[in-house]
Amino acid sequence: MRLPRDQERIAGISVAAGLSVVLVTLVLITPGGPATTAGRAVAVACALVQAGSVAFIRWRPEAAMAVAVAAGIGLEVLTPDIGWLGQSAAVLACYTRLRTPRRSLWVLALLVAATPWKLIDGDWRNLLLAVAGPALGWTLGELGRTRALRREDQRRRIVLRERNRIARELHDVLAHTVSVIVVQAAAAEDVFDRRPEQARKALGTIATAARSTLAELRVLLHTMSADDPADGGPQPGLAQLEALAAALGATGLRVDLRTELRELPAAVDLSAYRIVQESLTNTLRHSQATRAEVTVRCEPDALRVEVRDDGPARAVGRVDGSGHRGIVGMRERAQLLGGTLDAGPLPGGGFRVRADLPLERAA
Repeated sequence: MRLPRDQERIAGISVAAGLSVVLVTLVLITPGGPATTAGRAVAVACALVQAGSVAFIRWRPEAAMAVAVAAGIGLEVLTPDIGWLGQSAAVLACYTRLRTPRRSLWVLALLVAATPWKLIDGDWRNLLLAVAGPALGWTLGELGRTRALRREDQRRRIVLRERNRIARELHDVLAHTVSVIVVQAAAAEDVFDRRPEQARKALGTIATAARSTLAELRVLLHTMSADDPADGGPQPGLAQLEALAAALGATGLRVDLRTELRELPAAVDLSAYRIVQESLTNTLRHSQATRAEVTVRCEPDALRVEVRDDGPARAVGRVDGSGHRGIVGMRERAQLLGGTLDAGPLPGGGFRVRADLPLERAA
């Protein structure tokens, strides 16, 4: 995950400052360094330049690496015993974290290929250290780059899951309310002149459904807000089933509730409510059912939810696109909790949705 630009700048300066302290200390205490004050000053300047390249490497990787190598050449000439090209391996680690192996391996190869002949002709340990330094820097940088990629991929997956959850929430809230409004508006139009009181009741149902939806959308938008998500209020749950049944009863669909409720994990409570809501909405939109039965039963290991209606037989594949998406969304809700959902016509007519939602996994 990338840091904000200001934090990136602070992090780069911090690393550069730490590397500066290490390099300057090595220049001053390592034997075999410059004998004169001017030589030591130039060596310290080269050390500061090499360390300072880390401060802008994120924005100019190639230029920073070139500056680090150039300063490293100066350190190699003035203070050869502090390491091959100073501490260019540390800068290489930062560079490798920003570039793919296709680029960073070329820099590693150039640093290894430029190993001084004096090391090759001298002690093999010096040669090993000269080669191992850049190799270790490249390895550490590549490990950091790989971890960053994994974190970014995980972040994208989390964002995608959250978008899918929000899409399901919006579908469930809006599909249910729009269905109620359409049915009540049609009923009000039919009886507007002959039964104004019934038309007024239908309009009242529309207003109630609209207010309820606005409240749910406000909660949903608050949960998406990064400023203060705690002010969004409670999400709907199975405790609101009676209000849901009453709202649908006003449309002519009688809903009988058989519930055995106890305290549930919030995710199970919300998902069970949404499954019942979507099932009843599909009944209202896609069948001529006059009665639906909702059974909610708590068992030690799972919550069982079943919704039946008495409409004519209808196959899942014959509902329109929105109905099919609703069933898919319900099944995804159940699967996210480790549960299952089956939906299909009954042999004697009607339609049934049954969901089993585990309690332990969601706790």
